[in-house]
Amino acid sequence: MRNTIVVLLSMFSLGLASGPVQADVSKLPPEARQAILSYRLTTRRSNQLISAMDAMTKHLVSLPDAQDRMAQWMKMTPPERIANLEKDPEAMSILKKNRLTPREYLVGVPTLRMALMAAQGAPSPPVIASPANVAFAKTNLAQLKPKWDAAEAISAQK
Repeated sequence: MRNTIVVLLSMFSLGLASGPVQADVSKLPPEARQAILSYRLTTRRSNQLISAMDAMTKHLVSLPDAQDRMAQWMKMTPPERIANLEKDPEAMSILKKNRLTPREYLVGVPTLRMALMAAQGAPSPPVIASPANVAFAKTNLAQLKPKWDAAEAISAQK
């Protein structure tokens, strides 16, 4: 369940997923697409996103109603997701510790995921990534990919 939550958190952040693992970027609203294309990845920001994603996953799976929350999350608009995070003191503590706003987190995680996928030449599912973020991910793949994989592996252990 934890691995599913990691994928859902990163893909549902902006309404990217049509299933637990598959992304359907063709259904992505134009403003969400633009947010991903406009988000600029840096080494510092990528490390913050990966750290926050790991802590946020641990927090969410520790909640007794984690599955219900994810079902509700899938039905929310991006502004509702931001408001939902802002109402959760533990989630806000995680974001504050990682120096991220809810919007930065909700846009940044799928941006990083898709940039890493594009950097590895992943043909499917289709990804949205700016040329600058793909270049950044290719340049930093050796450092970022193991951290990303470790965060997902830790999440899948329960």
